[in-house]
Amino acid sequence: MNTYWKFGAIVAVIVGVLAWLAMGGVTESKTYYKEIKEVTQMGNQAQNEKLRVNGYVEQGSIVRNGAQVSFVLHQTPSMLQKDPVRLAVVYSGIDPLPDTFKDNAQALADGRLGQDGVFHASKVQAKCASKYEAKPQMKTPQMKTEAKPAMNQAQS
Repeated sequence: MNTYWKFGAIVAVIVGVLAWLAMGGVTESKTYYKEIKEVTQMGNQAQNEKLRVNGYVEQGSIVRNGAQVSFVLHQTPSMLQKDPVRLAVVYSGIDPLPDTFKDNAQALADGRLGQDGVFHASKVQAKCASKYEAKPQMKTPQMKTEAKPAMNQAQS
């Protein structure tokens, strides 16, 4: 009976360690998707969370300084530089920025909000809506009326 208790204790320890590792992995990789307005409303709480922020790259705001790229995101695409909801972003990741990352492009930045109010991104994704739209359907040319009787005879 003593052997069963030892075996049970070892199994319990293994299950406990696996559960602890799983919970640690989930909380470490958890990222909250937020709009710029929501990040500013979070205040100091935003500095403690890993965030994914969505916005549009402000025209003329992309500045490359070696491996670091800084830019400004704004919330409303139609307002451009008049948009009061803005967020300064500094990207210092190891991956190159996508080709679609340019002025007025929709972008997602993953990272943390610094104490200085600047969002420090470790990953940036850019969207280009026109690139992913469906191509217009081409109309098939109508068969000539002379070809129709020949087609019918061939099928018979």
